Amino acid sequence: MRHARKKDFFNKFAKKVAVAAGHPATFFIACFSVIAWAISGPIFGFSDTWQLVINTSTTIITFLMVFVIQNTQNSDTMALHLKIDELLRSLKAPNAALMDLEELSPKELEKVRRSFEKIAKKSRDALRSGENDPYDPKDCND
Repeated sequence: MRHARKKDFFNKFAKKVAVAAGHPATFFIACFSVIAWAISGPIFGFSDTWQLVINTSTTIITFLMVFVIQNTQNSDTMALHLKIDELLRSLKAPNAALMDLEELSPKELEKVRRSFEKIAKKSRDALRSGENDPYDPKDCND
């Protein structure tokens, strides 16, 4: 139970940090910080310590943001998969095999992609020649 609360706390925290990091004001604060650091160069004699301040701070921020961004991306990706799965499930003639494509190997994914490419080409060719779209969901089972 405690583990779930910690995970939930981190997920909420990560989402708030990601939203804040993507805000235009955050970008301008970062730009202002870099400009202030650059302007302070002559004051500190462009010393090694002066350079170390920007290098260390940007490295730490980047390192921590990797985990925050990965967490929010994992959550968003899972939600997107679930939404798409629900759309597939609700179709009259769904191809249920598509619901867990993320579990396939790259080779298997490429085979599915080629299958969809064939369907798309067939539909484009038909539409260009003035015919109705020949798409049939059963074609996805190739």
